[in-house]
Amino acid sequence: MPAGAVGAMTAQRTLNYGMKAGLLTGLGSSVADCLYACIGAFGLTLISSFLIRYQSIINLAGGCLILGMGIRMLLAKKGGQKNTLDTARGVRMFASSFAVGITNPAAILTFLFAFSWFCIQGQTGLKHGICLVCGVFIGTYFWWGTLSGIVTVLKKIAKNDRSQIMNRIFGTFLSIFGAVVLVGNFID
Repeated sequence: MPAGAVGAMTAQRTLNYGMKAGLLTGLGSSVADCLYACIGAFGLTLISSFLIRYQSIINLAGGCLILGMGIRMLLAKKGGQKNTLDTARGVRMFASSFAVGITNPAAILTFLFAFSWFCIQGQTGLKHGICLVCGVFIGTYFWWGTLSGIVTVLKKIAKNDRSQIMNRIFGTFLSIFGAVVLVGNFID
């Protein structure tokens, strides 16, 4: 099972629509991660202060988005969607994974923690900052490409089409993940 909501989305979309869909989903998350890297590398304190101040609202939005996507997967009919990837669907895949990535409370905290741990708080020059952001992009996109590739290989090895079962598994995972984020938001 891939880690996190975007991991589940990437695997599910790769199974249903192919490698390109998985890469588009991963691209949305990688772009969101790059925005967080820019905040840390270039010391965009106005944005980081905003994220910290409105973290509860951002977590609430992210939890609702993930929960909604999970429920949608659970309720999807097997014949209800075409297993093709058109431009509009590709844009929606990118946008939804970007939205999940940008509202992911774990990503926000991870980047804030990592940059403070490594003392990267706007103290890098332009060249080093760009290298850092590019490194984040390459690293995260390599992960999504690897995940999409593994799922593609596993799909070819599988003898039967089990997309309905996998949609239920990924839908359950996303629903639980979204519910945990929402409950955690109200407990804090």
